[in-house]
Amino acid sequence: MAASSRAQVLDLYRAMLRESKHFSAYNYRTYAVRRIRDAFRENKNVKDPIEIQALVNKAKRDLGVIRRQGVCHVITLPLNG
Repeated sequence: MAASSRAQVLDLYRAMLRESKHFSAYNYRTYAVRRIRDAFRENKNVKDPIEIQALVNKAKRDLGVIRRQGVCHVITLPLNG
């Protein structure tokens, strides 16, 4: 894997973990962290650049989903007052 590709994957991994920490529900948060870690570990030995790019694209889409879910969850929280 090229150095820039490796850096891109690591940045994506960190961003996904960081965003998943915004889930307020413990079960959602731990599930997301576990799934992210498992998926990246499962694919750590992929060498084919085309497959790596496909996995990076999928991870970017998943990051978008995580971000939207975190925002939607915050929006729908009941207000105390």
